[in-house]
Amino acid sequence: MSTKDKILDAAEELFAVKGFNGTSLREITSQAEVNLAAVNYHFGSKKELIKAVMSRYMNELAPNLEKALLAVYEKEQIDLKEVFTAFVQPLLSLNQFRENGTSNFLQLLGRGYTDSQGFLRWFLTTQYPNVIAYFVQAVQKAYPELTPEDMFWRLHFTMGTIVFTMSSSDALLDIAESDFEKQLEIEHLIEQVIPYIAAGVAAPLS
Repeated sequence: MSTKDKILDAAEELFAVKGFNGTSLREITSQAEVNLAAVNYHFGSKKELIKAVMSRYMNELAPNLEKALLAVYEKEQIDLKEVFTAFVQPLLSLNQFRENGTSNFLQLLGRGYTDSQGFLRWFLTTQYPNVIAYFVQAVQKAYPELTPEDMFWRLHFTMGTIVFTMSSSDALLDIAESDFEKQLEIEHLIEQVIPYIAAGVAAPLS
């Protein structure tokens, strides 16, 4: 394994568990068994390392997600549950890309919001604009009565739900096992949250 991949793997694991703010470069270099100069050489800064960790997933996810969202949008009639369901297979395919890839990516995405990493949100929306554009177009087609302001609030609340759910995914899966005697995987968690968020976005206008 290359030095760059060692750094990325160590950073990914630590960022997912401890968050971006809670992980130091010293911890990353220690786990990767490299020196700080190697991080500076390959990435230049912690921010650039965070971007590289997320890009590794987004470069794999974005084309599949864009294709899935376009397929839904091109249907004659669609509903919001179909729009959100389009995310399922592209997300689950990350498990073939990397071990526990779906869970790791969603936890990292959640960390980007809970850790107030504004630069990361800007980076994702500017580097992968079609994902956002196709998603918004599909939502508008499914619920054309939504105004831009309605869309903003409902998608904001949707993101909050997803971030909280995915950043707490390990705890939620443990609770499901201890309280309901169900051994669930991350895909079951995704399947649970989709009807909820679709119903929220589809709620009648006030």
